[in-house]
Amino acid sequence: MGTMKINPEHEFDGQLSINTSSSRLLDPEEFRRQGHMVVDFLADYFQNIEKYPVRSQVEPGYLKKILPDSAPNKPEPIEKILEDVERDIFPGLTHWQSPNFFAYFPCTSSTAGILGEMLSAGLNVVGFSWIASPAATELESIVMDWLGKMINLPKTYLFSGGHGGGGVIQGTTCEAMLCTIVAAREQMLEKVGRENIDKLVVYASDQTHVSFEKAVKISGIKLENFRIIPTTKDTEFALDPISLSRIIEQDIKSGFIPLFMCATIGTTSTTVVDPLKLLCEITKDYGIWVHVDAAYAGGACICPEFQHFLDGIENANSFSFNAHKWLFSNLDCCCLWVKDPSALTNALSTRPEYLRNKATDTEQVVDYKDWQLSLSRRFRALKLWLVLRSYGIDNLRNFIRSHVKMAKHFEQLVSIDERFEIVAPRNFSMVCFRVSPLALGNKQVNKFNMELLESINSCGNIHMTHALVGGVYMIRFAIAAPLTEYKHIDMAWEVICNHANAMLDAN
Repeated sequence: MGTMKINPEHEFDGQLSINTSSSRLLDPEEFRRQGHMVVDFLADYFQNIEKYPVRSQVEPGYLKKILPDSAPNKPEPIEKILEDVERDIFPGLTHWQSPNFFAYFPCTSSTAGILGEMLSAGLNVVGFSWIASPAATELESIVMDWLGKMINLPKTYLFSGGHGGGGVIQGTTCEAMLCTIVAAREQMLEKVGRENIDKLVVYASDQTHVSFEKAVKISGIKLENFRIIPTTKDTEFALDPISLSRIIEQDIKSGFIPLFMCATIGTTSTTVVDPLKLLCEITKDYGIWVHVDAAYAGGACICPEFQHFLDGIENANSFSFNAHKWLFSNLDCCCLWVKDPSALTNALSTRPEYLRNKATDTEQVVDYKDWQLSLSRRFRALKLWLVLRSYGIDNLRNFIRSHVKMAKHFEQLVSIDERFEIVAPRNFSMVCFRVSPLALGNKQVNKFNMELLESINSCGNIHMTHALVGGVYMIRFAIAAPLTEYKHIDMAWEVICNHANAMLDAN
């Protein structure tokens, strides 16, 4: 493990150098001094990040063994705390910004994203309503329109579109899904009566992210009314419109009320794209709310060559993607657009006397507290604004295209080795592969690939995760870390081959 050096000017000499007076919790000069130290610490971390095992190698409960039982009674200096971060905390981190991190989906950082977080944290405004910080609300509305235009969303989703739509920054996809389910639920119950809540039905494929199931649970929809539609290899594991139509018809005949469907652009397991246009043609006849989840792949849609995946979005009701996944905006930053914001506000708004103000009462402004689950909210728009301005659309597109090109390169490396096979089409910057059954003879294919992945991850050089689709265990190689270059792709392939060779030779 590498050791980062604290600037000699900042070395801890055993003496407390912090003003401990309770009246000086926010001392400008002390903030300046410590802030420089933390920025230097992080810069050194990024510079040396490849020295650390990508996946944490610790055992459960490791930290409890080395930290005290209680908080200190006396203040401790930042120098000592940073030393402890490196010694005690770093071993328990999986390094998501490592150029050798290819697991899950990315959670990307950038200089602008980090500095935007710093600005937001420093200003620390609570923009639950327009009056609480007008700039926070207005900037969010503006950047959501900017981003909507970048991915070519229909004007019906934009504040500036003249059709009543708009966007809001949530924390995560689960929040966006829950807000839209609750909005759809309230809208439907106003029509059919609250006594019919147990008849409401929601639809998704077996490839839809588990966040949707969690949102359904919280929303009060009965879990037995959650229709999980099986996918097959024939449709590349996308949601089949014919299967959806058949199940909806069965529900209607049985007295159920179709409420909500979640379609996915870029599923978690294989990045498959549901046929949105065909699905919306079916749901429109039943008044079903359609939410489109593009948590990972939505970022790619700032590139015109990926925007065809959104065909049909004009007939959906809401759309979300995570700018913290593939648009370099740091966790958390889930962007949600809705055609009819009144559906959200009717379901989620509260009007206590202590929050009343002239702007709200005259309905001249957006109060984002009524577009989300919680009352308080962070100034996330500032971070997104910095990212969009600091890099510009052209550079952001180039970053994404570079990741896609690296994925194509990795795909070629896999394809030319007869021992391996690609097991799902590559749509974006993730490749799904495995050691082929042909290379294993009578060995259990899934078991071998499972053991291969664990062997690779345990070495700490690279980190990948898996999926199980249609009974096939596959290894997912997702590229989007901000520091990844072609040399890291080649090194990763070498690591994969070395481990595969050792296991094949041993068997």
